[in-house]
Amino acid sequence: MDFTFSPEQDALREAVRSFLEREAGRDEVRRMIDDGARFPDDLWQRIAKLGWTGLLVPEAAGGAGLGLVDLVVVQEELAKRALPGPFLSSAVQATLAASRLGEAELLVGLADGSRRGTLALEEQGAGDPLGNVACRAVRSGDGWLLDGLKPVVLDGDSADWALVVARDDAGLATFLVEQPAAEPVPALDVTRRLSRLELRQRPARRVGPGGDQAHLLRRVMDDVAVAVCGDTLGACDAALAMAADYATVRVQFGRPIGSFQAIRHKIVDMLHNLELARVGTHYAAWTSDVDAPDRAAAAAMAKGFVGEAGNMITAENIQVHGGVGFTWDVDCHLYFRRVKQNDVLFGRSAWHRQRLADLVLGPVS
Repeated sequence: MDFTFSPEQDALREAVRSFLEREAGRDEVRRMIDDGARFPDDLWQRIAKLGWTGLLVPEAAGGAGLGLVDLVVVQEELAKRALPGPFLSSAVQATLAASRLGEAELLVGLADGSRRGTLALEEQGAGDPLGNVACRAVRSGDGWLLDGLKPVVLDGDSADWALVVARDDAGLATFLVEQPAAEPVPALDVTRRLSRLELRQRPARRVGPGGDQAHLLRRVMDDVAVAVCGDTLGACDAALAMAADYATVRVQFGRPIGSFQAIRHKIVDMLHNLELARVGTHYAAWTSDVDAPDRAAAAAMAKGFVGEAGNMITAENIQVHGGVGFTWDVDCHLYFRRVKQNDVLFGRSAWHRQRLADLVLGPVS
C-alpha cells in the first residue's frame, strides 16, 4: 500500500509553508504569544480566503470537501511554526462536530471565516471524555437550559458560538450556545487560549438528530484526536530539526556536540519515535477518510502513542540545547508545552491505549 502523499497534498503543504514563512515568521508568532495568543482578524481572513478554514467543510456548504489526511498536512505545518490561533477549535473541532451533526448552516460561516466556533466537550476526569460528561440539559419551553462546567474550552472566550455536549433524557446530546464568552484561564501551552465555560441555566438550542448522539460524538472525538496528533507531529518535526541544527553549531571541548555519541543517540531516538508517530497518524487519518473497519482502533493507537512520543522528542530537544534550552528566548519550550497539552486533550495516552486493547482483544470482564 502506498502511504505517500498525492501531488495535490504536496502542493497544499508547500502553499501553507510558503504563506506562513511570509506572514507568520518567528517575530510575528512571538508578538501573538506576548498578546495572550490572540490571533489577528486580518490574518484569519487571509487564511480563510486560502480555503484552510473550509478544508473539512463539504463543497455544498462552501468548503473544499477534503479529508482528514489533507487536514493533517495543514495541521503539521501550523504546528511547526507554533502558530497561535483558533484553527484547531474552529476549523477542526467545530467543523467536524457541525458536519457530523448535519448542521449545514453553521458550516457556511466556518468555511468563509466570518464566524468562529468551538466544541465544549471535556469535563473533569482522566478517562473517557464522553463518559465524563456530567453537564445536564433540561427542556424550557421551546428551548433548553444547560447546567454544568466545561473547564477546558479552546478559544471559548472569542468564539461566536460553542457546541456544548451535555446529557438529556435520551443520553448524550449537543447544544448550540451563542456568544459563550467563556472565562480565559492560564494554559501550559502559551500558543493557545483556554477558557472555562460555566453553565448556569444557560439557554441553548439542541442541534443534530434526536436521541442519543454518543456514536456521532465518538466519531468526532476520534477525528479530532487524529488532528491533534498531526499538530504534535509538526511540533516534533520542528523540535528534531532544532536539535540537529544546534548539535552542529554548539562546540564543547573543541568539537561540535553532535560528534559525541550521547547526543547522536538522543537524536536518533528522537527520529525513531517521530517516524513511528508519523506512520500511525497518517494511517489513522487515512482510515477515517475511507471508513476502514479498523478506523477506531487506528485513532486510539495513534493518540495512545503520539502523545508519549511527542513528550520524549520535545523534552530531548531541551536536553540537547542544555541550559539555553530552558530560557524563554529559545523556542524549545513552545513545542514542549504544545505537545504536553495536546497529550491531555481528547483523551490521554493511557486511556487510548486501554481503549485500543478493548477494541482489539475485547473488554476485560
